[in-house]
Amino acid sequence: MTEVDYIIIGAGSAGCVLANRLSADPANQVILLEAGGSDRHPNIKIPGAYGKLFRTAVDWAFWSEPQEHVNNRRIYLPRGKALGGCSTTNAMAYVRGNRADYDGWAELGNAGWDYDSVLPYFMKSEHHEHIHSPYHSQGGLLHVSHSDRFQTPFSQAFLEACAASGIPNTTDYNGAEQNGSARFQFTIKNGQRQSTATAFLKPVLHRPNLTVMTHAQVQRILLEQDKATGVEVKMKQHAQTIKARKEVIVSAGAFHSPQLLLLSGIGEKTALEQHGITCKRELPGVGKNLQDHLFYSVSATAHQQAGLNHVISPLPQFWAALQWLISKKGPLTIGPLEAVAFFNVDDFAQRVDTQFHFAPLHPGAGYDYDLYDMQTLPREDGYTILPSLLLPESRGEVCLRDKNPTSSPRIQPNFFSKEADLLHLIKAGKKALEVMEYSAFDPYRKAIIAPPDSSSDDAWAEHIRNSVETIYHPVGTCKMGQDEMAVVDDQLRVHQVEGLRVVDASIMPRIVAGNTNAPVIMIAEKAADLILQ
Repeated sequence: MTEVDYIIIGAGSAGCVLANRLSADPANQVILLEAGGSDRHPNIKIPGAYGKLFRTAVDWAFWSEPQEHVNNRRIYLPRGKALGGCSTTNAMAYVRGNRADYDGWAELGNAGWDYDSVLPYFMKSEHHEHIHSPYHSQGGLLHVSHSDRFQTPFSQAFLEACAASGIPNTTDYNGAEQNGSARFQFTIKNGQRQSTATAFLKPVLHRPNLTVMTHAQVQRILLEQDKATGVEVKMKQHAQTIKARKEVIVSAGAFHSPQLLLLSGIGEKTALEQHGITCKRELPGVGKNLQDHLFYSVSATAHQQAGLNHVISPLPQFWAALQWLISKKGPLTIGPLEAVAFFNVDDFAQRVDTQFHFAPLHPGAGYDYDLYDMQTLPREDGYTILPSLLLPESRGEVCLRDKNPTSSPRIQPNFFSKEADLLHLIKAGKKALEVMEYSAFDPYRKAIIAPPDSSSDDAWAEHIRNSVETIYHPVGTCKMGQDEMAVVDDQLRVHQVEGLRVVDASIMPRIVAGNTNAPVIMIAEKAADLILQ
């Protein structure tokens, strides 16, 4: 039996940060357990190879339950399954969200989580290559940059069209004001992906007090008299026990963290008993409060082959790969996104509730493509505005499928169970179409191909139901708070269980207005201070 001070479950965006910070004191013995494998997959480093990571060995490749309000579709839910977690497989967008997000967390009774309190933790991680301001820092471990090694003309047209439509350009959506359109900030360094494994974990693997174990599937958390004392972990078909002298920290993400708590007997008693699991601590909120962002395509084909669709073809792909290998320049130095806009769809002066992701590629006119298999996309270039729902009202849940730790959890997001979410996306789509029709796109726009019919709200709704996808931002399933459905307190300690914390996206009481990777890194930075204090 092994005994350490801290056990961290999950080497994802939060876990890698925690491993770095907690092991900085040589007196702390830290073990980091990752159910996936290494991050040596050749496509991980290449931003432009993002689409080749889906449904591979580095992806958990979950699916939702059939969605009643989305034409009964099962929605694909990718999750990183390697060192670095989703930061190893995501689109690398660096977005912090809105001041009101964090002030809202504090208003729910979570002291120390207001914007002014969390901003120093965003800055602690960061080395921003391009922006020097009171909202950014240099010298942190996580490299953030604008992608200046390759740009398509389509993204500049998008920024000009946004400004003409009343969404002014901004130099920094992560600064004083989120509202506006801008080029994305990315976790990319020298044309290569910067995951948390690259930025935080690999530089400290030499520390003798840090142990990293891959292919280590935690079966359950060990509890003795309302205290977490260790974990049971399975490696190569052999189970072993690891004891924690100080704390067990669950950082397995919004799907796996609640699943592990439930498997360990922490959750709603009746639900646990249905699977033959003894309830050791009743917390009915475990797995509840699931939230995610949604988007869909408003697309056009282009007169020019100046985007990313044609790079899928063998010969252009070969030359792009050669260019990346030799000079770290060219189309493979960016992911699928180039630019972004944040605004309130009803009143620009109000709180941000809508995001446009701009991509210099398009999925085609029909619904027979597979967004996660690049080979199914057309070779004719084009571009897409993805209207994105930032503040969904619908709530879902994560439940056990059975008591087998290797089974995937049952994920029921209940997308569009609140009709307001669908109505918001219709309104946002009309704004995207307006932007796409501005004169800035005239030199490039060949034909608008999605939606196929924009003549009525019903036509918009059908297009959305046929094509909507998540933005892979699940949060909220072990929410922070003091109410009866809260799972952790504002120190991220699991209620009524000593020595157990949850540190990842699942603790968000409400989803943030933006991509979630940067906020998860912030959560881990703050959690490390809470733990060490």
